[in-house]
Amino acid sequence: MNLLAAASPDYTPFWILAAGVVFVIASIVKFRLHPFLGLTLGAILVGLITPSLPELTKANGFWSDSEGASHLIQSINWAMAGFGTLVGKIGFVIAMAAVIGTCMMESGAADKIVRRLMATLGEDRAAWAMLISGFVLSIPVFFDTVFFLLIPLARALALRTGKNYTLYVCAVAGAGAITHTIVPPTPGPLIIAENLGQPAGNAIIAGILAAVIPVAIVMWLANRFNDKLDIPIRETKGSSLDKLSEIVKKKDDELPGFGISVLPVLLPVVLISIVTFIGLAGKFGVTVPAELKKWLEFIGNKNVAMFIAALIAMYTLAKQRGWTFEKLGESMNTPLETAGVIILITGAGGAFGSMIGHSGIGDTIRAIGVSEGGTAGMLFMAWLLTAVIRAAQGSATVSMITGSGIMAPILAAMAADGSLGCHPIYFCLAIGFGAFPLSWMNDSGFWVVQRMSGFTEKETLKTWTVMLTAIGVAGIIQVIVAAAIFPMKPDAPAEEPEKTAMVSSVEGWASPENHPPLLPQQKSR
Repeated sequence: MNLLAAASPDYTPFWILAAGVVFVIASIVKFRLHPFLGLTLGAILVGLITPSLPELTKANGFWSDSEGASHLIQSINWAMAGFGTLVGKIGFVIAMAAVIGTCMMESGAADKIVRRLMATLGEDRAAWAMLISGFVLSIPVFFDTVFFLLIPLARALALRTGKNYTLYVCAVAGAGAITHTIVPPTPGPLIIAENLGQPAGNAIIAGILAAVIPVAIVMWLANRFNDKLDIPIRETKGSSLDKLSEIVKKKDDELPGFGISVLPVLLPVVLISIVTFIGLAGKFGVTVPAELKKWLEFIGNKNVAMFIAALIAMYTLAKQRGWTFEKLGESMNTPLETAGVIILITGAGGAFGSMIGHSGIGDTIRAIGVSEGGTAGMLFMAWLLTAVIRAAQGSATVSMITGSGIMAPILAAMAADGSLGCHPIYFCLAIGFGAFPLSWMNDSGFWVVQRMSGFTEKETLKTWTVMLTAIGVAGIIQVIVAAAIFPMKPDAPAEEPEKTAMVSSVEGWASPENHPPLLPQQKSR
């Protein structure tokens, strides 16, 4: 009898996980709490119903549990610790991305990129110009901002040609959604990479490569929607058809040069990716001089790279407007306020994911052998979990935060027993593609597309919702296939593995036995 009891796995962490997810979804959807509050309270709830939490020490300068601290105090302290750690990792990057986006919009740099693409590709390939513009601009700029910029241009172009409005809208929306969801440094994919211990450079390269097929699907579907629906241009709030001609007539010399316009987009991608290429060079026996490597790693740090790009974007705006430093500083209030909200949600997601890790879900997964379902099954589970959360509460970013937080300790457990059958970057992509399906009325992106394009709700469901769902389904299929052909399985863990940043919110706060091992080649940067 005792042997049976000992062999029986403890399913308590699954019930804790279910309670936490249900609470977060209900608080956001049913009670209309802000995601920041829903995720933070969810983290504390998970801590309260977790039987025991590790002791929180003050090794990293945060809270420490006083002697005899109650379980309630421990839960709150661990939640705040998880919040602070994730914000510390990516908060600055999110702020700089908001600054870059605003500066590119107001200086005309984004407009310049679109115009150059239009001039290069020609009016016959205008849809490709709109698609590429949406794809490129959504790498450092939030999707809503990109769509606000490009939709007037799409409307003006359709008005001038008298056709293809549905094609242009879908091309912009689909391409923008792809890079916003699977290519850092936008918040969602950046959070996934941090939670799963992947360098931002790896996530950028993998995201761009994985975007090729989805982009082709977007263009194919956009053409089909255009042929079947052919939605006319309608009046929308704040956008009169009489004013659209002003966009077409705007002089090109009023905009900044193309080189400096595109630099804030491409520079951080190149600099951050440099670190990854240095690592790859070492594997192929190419030695980078130590001094050069040190400086490349410095400018390739995601915080430094985004700061440099933001400085260029701010300089471009100040030069175009003839602003002083004081005026430029004042203009940054709005983007930083926007970033602040996203940073709060991000930090709350870090608290929730951290607390899920302390519930012991990783040990339970290992005990019941869920990983025996194979790599494909685990990738699909990561995708489905994220997709369910996405459909239930609407926000793609919240679903990515939650999905990656849940999967982090599971992957750590699989790495510990050698059952991780592919490189963790595939799980980053699986979670990212899980944030696409079933964008409907509870998604703010749905309403941005619907209201700015002039589509009806029914037309938006037939286009935007169908297109994003197709991207998500095609995405997980290609991830599973790629993982089967090129698994890039990590090396077996060392005999005395280090603890992982994926499960421990703050490294060094608790004793090593409280944390699963670090996934190979995923040491926190």
